[in-house]
Amino acid sequence: MPEALCIGELLIDFVSTTPDVTLAEAPGFVKAPGGAPANVAVGLAKLGVDAGFIGKVGADAFGDFLRETLQQNSVDTAHLIAGETSRTTLAFVATRSDGMKDITFYRHPGADIQLSPDEIDRRYIQSAELFHYGSVSLSHSPSREATIAAIRAAKAGRARLSYDPNVRLMLWDDAADAKRWIWEVMPYADVVKISDEEWEFVTGDVDLKQGIKRILELGVKLLVVTLGERGCYYTNGFADGFVDGFIVNVVDTLGAGDAFVAAMLTQLRQYMDLTALERDQLDPIMRYANAAGALATQKVGVIPSLPTPSEIDSFL
Repeated sequence: MPEALCIGELLIDFVSTTPDVTLAEAPGFVKAPGGAPANVAVGLAKLGVDAGFIGKVGADAFGDFLRETLQQNSVDTAHLIAGETSRTTLAFVATRSDGMKDITFYRHPGADIQLSPDEIDRRYIQSAELFHYGSVSLSHSPSREATIAAIRAAKAGRARLSYDPNVRLMLWDDAADAKRWIWEVMPYADVVKISDEEWEFVTGDVDLKQGIKRILELGVKLLVVTLGERGCYYTNGFADGFVDGFIVNVVDTLGAGDAFVAAMLTQLRQYMDLTALERDQLDPIMRYANAAGALATQKVGVIPSLPTPSEIDSFL
């Protein structure tokens, strides 16, 4: 059984070959496997953690490609289901040098939101020590109910739960609905990572202070706000701090946050009580994660750009 499990969307990103042009103007695209939780699963595997992925793709050529990609990266796909009734979700991504996201999804409906609660293996989930989830799989039924069932199974087991809200409003029918479900699963998490561009939508607050208080009061043990090239801010209610990022020549920012999450989670494994960690322990963890995020911007596509331990060590 894998040590770490991730649940959610697995899809194909078609990434524009020319930066800073619109999707309509882009002359071509590179096919790249993606989906935030799947990226984290591969990121963990590349960093030496035995990882598995739970989700659904179409019974089509793209689904086969995604399954093979995970397997080639040593991710367990025993619970990656091929659905017969819908196709693998696709996303077209306009590459932007400022790090903002310009994405159009083809998902009407995509296979990723067809995962159902009766396809969730609770024994498999409860064997994991780490469980990571996002919010995209909450946008529609039945994947919403499947995701919540899996989260509850992980919480009932021995897992440390990690959550990246990963706001993609174009995938939701209603923004208020998105906010509701994003908060619905927040109390289950031990670790939460939110990007600065998502912060105001998620918390309703431009200021960090009130949003932090609200999240930590739910029982979250470590909250991290990623700030792009500026690094990250973290707090566990006991210690807090900013850790500077790294200035690099960016090729593609997509997935930098997923690389950050995977690297951070590998470093947190050695600590049982996250609320007791001090700055001299958290600073190097966040610097390591910042390095992973910076390295992930050096190639087109997320999974090919996720770094290994030796690449991070060399970079640092």
